Amino acid sequence: MVTANLFCNIPADLPEELVQTIVVADGLKIERIVSKGHQSKQDFWYDQEQNEWVFLARGEARLQFQDQTLHLKAGDYINIPAHQKHRVEWTNPDEETVWLAIFY
Repeated sequence: MVTANLFCNIPADLPEELVQTIVVADGLKIERIVSKGHQSKQDFWYDQEQNEWVFLARGEARLQFQDQTLHLKAGDYINIPAHQKHRVEWTNPDEETVWLAIFY
C-alpha cells in the first residue's frame, strides 16, 4: 500500500494545466487536476461521455455552463451530467487550484 497527497508534488512552474490519472477501474476514472490561471480555450466546450463529479480542494475557479456561471471555492463540489456542455472560464492566477475529478 502506498499513500499519496493531493497537494504534494505540484511543479513550481505550470505552463499547462496538470492532469494526472490517479485511479482507473471499470467505468470509473479519478483525476487530479492542478490549474494556476488556466482556462478553457476560447469557444471550447467539454461535452463528455461520462458523468463527472468535481471537488475543488484548493483555490478558486469559475465553471461556465450554457445557461449559468458558477464560482467555486475550496470545499465546493458539483456533479456534471454526461453531455452537459461546460468550460473552465477562470482559475486563480495567484495560487494553485487543485481539483479532484471523478468520471463515472
